[in-house]
Amino acid sequence: MTQIGVLVGNPRPASRTLQAALALREALASTFGVPVEGPVVEAAELAPAVFTDPDTIKAALETLGQADVLVVATPTYKAAYTGLLKAVLDQAPSGWLRGKVVVPLQIAASDKHALAVEVHLRPVLAELGALVPQALFLNEAALPADVTDFDLDTLKVLR
Repeated sequence: MTQIGVLVGNPRPASRTLQAALALREALASTFGVPVEGPVVEAAELAPAVFTDPDTIKAALETLGQADVLVVATPTYKAAYTGLLKAVLDQAPSGWLRGKVVVPLQIAASDKHALAVEVHLRPVLAELGALVPQALFLNEAALPADVTDFDLDTLKVLR
């Protein structure tokens, strides 16, 4: 059975980035014809442990490593992905994503950052061994203000 995991690099828990990542996971599960299941890890919840408790980060990465497909989602900070996501990924062992399909999703307030996912996030995931068939960018204007209103129709651009 195919599991689709989610890693969200937003420093705010329960963010719109999380909602977009979960919607993308749903769309991928529908495309693959598999149930929507797999681990979901928010870097915001790992933040207190990032520099003080490597075992917590290692456990989260091991859990995500069990997924067959991984969505890695982040907002755009300073024209790249978040430092928190970088700090988590820096603790991943070499080859952590070897042979895994990974779909990066980057969200920004401006289309001028549309290439950030290709230029910054994709190379890090590839360095970890990921197969990245498609990197996705989403302008946050396409996201609803209230995450409770979020649905798959918001991600039409991604399908």
